[in-house]
Amino acid sequence: MEHRTKRHAKNQNRLPGSQAETPSDIPAPGWWQILRRGMKDAKADNVPLLAAGTAFYAFLAVFPGLIATLTVYGLVADPAQVTAQLSSALPDGARQLIAQVSTTGGATLTVGLVVSVLVALWSASSGTTKLVAAVNVAYDEQESRGAIKLRAIGLALTVGAIVFLLTTVALVAVVPGIINALGLGVVAQVVAGVIRLVLLAGLIIAALALLYRLAPDRDAPRFRWVTPGAVIATTLWLVGSVAFSLYVNLFGSYSNTYGALAGVIVFLLWLLLTSYVVLLGAEINAESEHQTVVDTTTGEPRPMGQRGAFAADTRPSASA
Repeated sequence: MEHRTKRHAKNQNRLPGSQAETPSDIPAPGWWQILRRGMKDAKADNVPLLAAGTAFYAFLAVFPGLIATLTVYGLVADPAQVTAQLSSALPDGARQLIAQVSTTGGATLTVGLVVSVLVALWSASSGTTKLVAAVNVAYDEQESRGAIKLRAIGLALTVGAIVFLLTTVALVAVVPGIINALGLGVVAQVVAGVIRLVLLAGLIIAALALLYRLAPDRDAPRFRWVTPGAVIATTLWLVGSVAFSLYVNLFGSYSNTYGALAGVIVFLLWLLLTSYVVLLGAEINAESEHQTVVDTTTGEPRPMGQRGAFAADTRPSASA
């Protein structure tokens, strides 16, 4: 028995990147193993079903969150800019739905400002806590935090999402106006547009990295160990959103099938796509931590079994 245990440990240490201190230290064969295990675990954890539930709660949370965003943004600028920029990234049916919410909510932007923002934040955070629970499952953690702490995390992430949206709007809407005002040439405008897209992708990666670090009920991973999943999820989301938008606009027949509900259905499907890639990113992060024996959590290095995180305390099975 002791001989088999030592042999198993020896085989585990032979995993590509088993001594990696950063994700970049893991060689290509190791990343191939990580991606395979990530997809396998996504199936075992019922990530498609988790994503569907998360998308439903996100749908309920989006509109209170959008109202809060419009309310805050309406203090300094035209709220229509927010919805115009958000809608530009959505499929046609979802774009119409968001525009309707903006038109409906615009008349109440200055009435009961503080109360409306707080109520909207509270409602939106209910959906955020469901995302936290789903990320927890992806990291194979058991939830032990109390309701108050979970709500506080949900509120913090919701506020962070609003700040992210406002920053994105500034990047997407304000920067082009500044570029045009400067009267730059066509080449300079193209370069500025590329830089703007890169910065936008960077913002999404940073937001996902924060989510992966704060959401799971475990000792926090170092930022370098939440970056791979954030990069992969962002790439899949950008490509998937463009592909889905093209499909809806060119081949989709949701209006014929669902009639007036077509916008709702398209928006829910887009939220499903978004939720899936976010959770898949969490699965990949967890498997990248599995690949190495080095402590991936914050603080002083600790031996396996004492790190307070399943992904950091265990290694993949020999058959994985």
